[in-house]
Amino acid sequence: MAETLLSPGVLARETDQSFIQGQPVQAGAAILGPAAKGPVGIPTLVTSYSEYQATFGSDVTSGSQQYEYLTQTSANNYFSQGGTSLLVTRVQSGSFTGASSTSVLNGDASSAFTLETLTEGEIANSSGSEGANNTLANGTKDNIRWEIQGSNTDKGTFSLLVRRGDDSSKQKNVLETFQDLSLDPKASNYISKVIGDTAYSVAQDGTDYYVKSNGTYVNKSKYIRVSAVNTPTVDYFDNNGTAKATLTGKIPVDGSGSFSGATGTLFDGQEAKFNGEISVTNIQGLAQTDYTESINLLSNKDEYRYNLITAPGLNNSDHGTAVGLLVSTVESRQDAIAVIDLNGYDTNVSTIVSDASGFDSSYAATYWPWLQTLNTTGQTVWVPASAMIPGVYAFTDKSSDAWFAPAGLTRGALGNVIKAERKLTSGNRDALYAANVNPIATFPGNGVVVFGQKTLQKRSSALDRVNVRRLLIELKNYISQVADNLVFEQNSIATRNSFLTQVNPYLEGIQQRQGLYAFKVVMDETNNTADVVDRNELVGQLYLQPTKTAEFILLDFNVLPTGATFPA
Repeated sequence: MAETLLSPGVLARETDQSFIQGQPVQAGAAILGPAAKGPVGIPTLVTSYSEYQATFGSDVTSGSQQYEYLTQTSANNYFSQGGTSLLVTRVQSGSFTGASSTSVLNGDASSAFTLETLTEGEIANSSGSEGANNTLANGTKDNIRWEIQGSNTDKGTFSLLVRRGDDSSKQKNVLETFQDLSLDPKASNYISKVIGDTAYSVAQDGTDYYVKSNGTYVNKSKYIRVSAVNTPTVDYFDNNGTAKATLTGKIPVDGSGSFSGATGTLFDGQEAKFNGEISVTNIQGLAQTDYTESINLLSNKDEYRYNLITAPGLNNSDHGTAVGLLVSTVESRQDAIAVIDLNGYDTNVSTIVSDASGFDSSYAATYWPWLQTLNTTGQTVWVPASAMIPGVYAFTDKSSDAWFAPAGLTRGALGNVIKAERKLTSGNRDALYAANVNPIATFPGNGVVVFGQKTLQKRSSALDRVNVRRLLIELKNYISQVADNLVFEQNSIATRNSFLTQVNPYLEGIQQRQGLYAFKVVMDETNNTADVVDRNELVGQLYLQPTKTAEFILLDFNVLPTGATFPA
């Protein structure tokens, strides 16, 4: 049908505006602290608590007592409250290396390949005497062993099993299985290609920290990497498709082995201080300087995405340098909020109020008092608020949206908390809130509840509230990703319209979901003049009216005499 009318009639045309816009890459929380095992200093993403345990372990022993790191406490609470992704950086003191195994034997009694554990520290060592049913004397739930099965010299393949260190031949606990592996670098099932061979380390360039990778293939195993292939079987088959006799002896035989050679000891001989006993010089066995490298590494916003960061165990009074660095990191990134603690266990209100006066940032928030919870060792322990608040934020995101206040009886309840260190009075809450400290209150029938949502910004504005700061973080996350696709595109009307057609519907959705009262996006010739275009710039201006929360509710009860007329 013609697209124009030449004679009287009706022309029905359609415009498809139902294209589904791509969703932003979502960012979760980031946490820094010691762990029982896992890679040291390398930010690692986990998406469940079971994955956290598999990667970073669980409880540890210090001074003949069982303890749980605050890192684990926080991760457990975060995922139990609906968190979906957690960027964990294991902080340790001293030098830590992985364990290796070169006891994979082939027909000519040489090593076919060498494996190395991704976990670093002596906890990874599983080698030692072997008892009945193939049990390892040094095998534990936190280390691993390997097994070769199905060695086939005709095909030049074999299977590799990764088993838990404390299992036996009668009750194998297989963590991973890699089938039909080859030692031929040209094969698609080459062992390094299937398992991975990349080693990661933290390097420094001036004041910049970055993760340096050495290897050819990305690690697909969660437990091991191939550090060397000692007897490669290049072109294993001849022109007739028959295995070459000179290479068949290089295929590893069936058998099992363990790992050794890892270095790095937790606590380095000292008795670590946990929970309420954390001191200036002993943060679960660490010093505040041990955190410096990891915090600096997480300043790279292009490499590591997160919208919340915390380091439970650090407090500003005892570890001011590290806490200050954490806050300056998020201020520099401008896409995350830091939840910090001001002081240790057993502090009073006036001290906390005084401590808060040293901060002025909308990218940081603090909560008080400390909280009692039940850890995985079955002990009731005192933990700082920063260990539990990420779970409140996660629940808010799951049940509502980031721009809803993570506070109050609806979203601020601390279900995994037994009690607060102090039952705050109304006067206590007033004093704390006036100092921008978010009080954690205890209400009969409702339990322990977060009852504040201020940032540590001193000046009164919309950004002195956590929900508004988190709204801006959410908006900047998405809109910046849209703008990334426009870099090096033609600075034309079409490019501007491409931006507007993605951003306006997104903001309309935020408005419909109670995040904004109103908004306006300007990207046209009024702010992209000829001078701006000649400077290779594309300017967009967003005007936002964030939705405010009802924090102070005033109810007037008017008592009228019988027969009085109610006002209209």
